[in-house]
Amino acid sequence: MQIKEYLSKYQPTIYQTFVNALSNEKLSHAYLISGNPGMPLKEVALFLAKSILCDSPNPLACDTCITCARIDEGNYPDVMIFDGEKSRIKKGDIERIITNFDKSALERKGIMIYILHLVETMTPIAVNSLLKFLEEPGKNVFAFLTTENEAKVLPTIISRTQVFRLKAINVQKVINEAVSAGIFQEDAELLSIFYNDPESIRANIENENFVIAKQALTDQLNALLMSRDDAIFTCQRLVEPKLKSNEVTRMYLKLLSQVFLDLNNLSVKGDVIFTCYANIYEGLLEKLKNLDKSLLVIMSSLKKLELNVNVPLLLDHIIFEITKGAK
Repeated sequence: MQIKEYLSKYQPTIYQTFVNALSNEKLSHAYLISGNPGMPLKEVALFLAKSILCDSPNPLACDTCITCARIDEGNYPDVMIFDGEKSRIKKGDIERIITNFDKSALERKGIMIYILHLVETMTPIAVNSLLKFLEEPGKNVFAFLTTENEAKVLPTIISRTQVFRLKAINVQKVINEAVSAGIFQEDAELLSIFYNDPESIRANIENENFVIAKQALTDQLNALLMSRDDAIFTCQRLVEPKLKSNEVTRMYLKLLSQVFLDLNNLSVKGDVIFTCYANIYEGLLEKLKNLDKSLLVIMSSLKKLELNVNVPLLLDHIIFEITKGAK
């Protein structure tokens, strides 16, 4: 599924609004695309940007023309992209946009576009620079900003943009469509907590971080079924050596947090996401105590991960807390 299909199928209001604005030449100078983690925010921003520049829009970006291909390859000088997921967006990044866009467009279309993915990661100084630029947009300059947490975006930025809020797709629907497309049930369920559309799930089946995090989770859950000593040993000897970066550690902890959310839900006869772990859950419910406290420990550890803490010590703390009072 391409982004055009994603928008037309799951975000029809946004799709039609942008089509109308494009065809009537009434585009806003800045858009804020807001949605939950796992939604294709950056991909939507890039697709809408391509739609403005596309050689053969139908009615949005064709994704096949030379211009669309150049933008995808990062080879279109009048489109600048800064990804807050990879590194915090700084004042220097905004100054680069301002400096570049102060000049005439290099391409004959005369349109310049910048994309800021996850604006909530911007430094305060960068935010001030962006505000000034948003207040006085140049002619034929368009901005696409994205956020996974609209509450962290300054009201002054929101007021200067047209906000597109992506609606979440029902998780079970995402899983079912992924399975129908040939994805294994286990992978579809595990990846559904990271990606809110079947295509993204399909595209990340072989993601190295996911493969490592999935194996670490499997090792840890099987050890938890055995004994507290086995769980601690597995954490220190098998899990910790696998988690060599914050990215893979974050993915592992998110998977682990969903496991304990499922366990908490099961304890009150609720629904679960990871049905693939039904047999393991049965054993863990008999063995583990303080499921709600364990979930809080994992969630707080996810926040601590942003502070560059010692990962092995953090994982040790989690497993010690999880296994307190275990049978």
